Amino acid sequence: MSTTSLDGLEATSLSSSHVLDNPAWAALTGPHAHFAERVGRAARYPQDVAGFSALADTDDPRAWDDLATLVGPGGTAAVRGVTRAPDGWEIVRSGAGVQLVDTGLRAEPAPEAVRLGPDDVPEILDLVARTEPGPYLPRTVEMGTYLGIREHGRLIALAGERLHPPGWTEISAVCTHPDYRGRGLATRLVRAVAAGIRARGEQPFLHARADNTHAIRLYESIGFTLRCRTAFAQVRRIRAAGPEETA
Repeated sequence: MSTTSLDGLEATSLSSSHVLDNPAWAALTGPHAHFAERVGRAARYPQDVAGFSALADTDDPRAWDDLATLVGPGGTAAVRGVTRAPDGWEIVRSGAGVQLVDTGLRAEPAPEAVRLGPDDVPEILDLVARTEPGPYLPRTVEMGTYLGIREHGRLIALAGERLHPPGWTEISAVCTHPDYRGRGLATRLVRAVAAGIRARGEQPFLHARADNTHAIRLYESIGFTLRCRTAFAQVRRIRAAGPEETA
């Protein structure tokens, strides 16, 4: 494992064929296969679980054909590693992110944390709407363990597990109500979620928006290392030109 610098940030360079290079595909064809809606070389989570689609290889036209079958005419998909749309597709919106891996996090339980479940989803969605840590849907809570901290019965902080490629689990939805920030609640929850991941013999990782430098610095300060930059695109299937249109 070697270390390189990406725009001043230290990044751990792993093998180009590492499972984290395509984590949604690895999850949907591995530990999260029970969620997968799949056609050949394309797969996605149900629309109320997570907004991720994945291709076995974004350079493979056959995978895009399978994705077209999966989403249908006019359908959309959020796919990692796409910067240009192939024929028959258009990019609706795109974004840049970073992927960080645990290289020295102090993982430990948080005695005040409580396990969250389906009954807590309305409160989770309200907190997510206030803090915007990233997409969260009604059944996202089923993807893994979600922990929260309550004060006087009110949910004030949250973190949990999302993508689950073999040997790894993504920590996601890390957020704290604006009225309760500055108390280290999110850090305690990240460490607690990581403790559960490590107890299974797996390693934590996470994603952040590339422009969220505050979050990136925080994660680095508690033991995560920037592994790579990532690109995400929401693509839409458009009608391919038929013979009569190109004649």
